[in-house]
Amino acid sequence: MALVWSRPGGLCLRTAWVTPATIWLGMALIVALGLPGLGAIVYGIGTRQLLLAFGGLLAAALGAGGGTVAVYSIRQRILLRARDQRHVA
Repeated sequence: MALVWSRPGGLCLRTAWVTPATIWLGMALIVALGLPGLGAIVYGIGTRQLLLAFGGLLAAALGAGGGTVAVYSIRQRILLRARDQRHVA
């Protein structure tokens, strides 16, 4: 979280509200960086191009970070809906 440009105060997602746009951007990172990064790792190792494998590792790590934010955000919304339904009933 410390590397993210628009980070919440305290660098914690626990108390920060994550917007729907952030969820979509996190999922886009998985598709745009995470999956191609995994392919680059496999190709780089298979052809013994360590620079390509390292670049793939970096891309896969960024994709995993975006995916983590997306999954946590979706979890946050599910828990909020469940809590709201308990208070209504």
